[in-house]
Amino acid sequence: MISITTKSPYALQALTELGRAGEAPVPIGELAKRRGIPVQFLEQLFATLRRAGVLNSQRGVKGGYSFARDPATITVLEIVELLDGPLGRDSEGVFADAAAAAREVLAKTTIADVVEREAADAGQAMYYI
Repeated sequence: MISITTKSPYALQALTELGRAGEAPVPIGELAKRRGIPVQFLEQLFATLRRAGVLNSQRGVKGGYSFARDPATITVLEIVELLDGPLGRDSEGVFADAAAAAREVLAKTTIADVVEREAADAGQAMYYI
């Protein structure tokens, strides 16, 4: 079946925030606060991403997390599969087709794309009549 838990959306939100922050390490508590994510949960997710070579961590006063690779080379599918396992595993029939379509969209979308999309969405004015 197609299964994405809360891990992937939370991680994507935090990685987007990290991408918006620039290249300097950002404390995990700051990322969690900005996105309303429980710190302990985010620590677990980021530990997995650090071990997989997606993130670097730095200790100390100026410590925090930063990207180990260019966000333009990290796909959303990579994040989903690191945290939630293979997308669409054991799917059959129409569910296999749906999983393939989801994999295609997530594979062509990078963290940099998500950062860019969020920035563009934030720049759009909302008018109410």
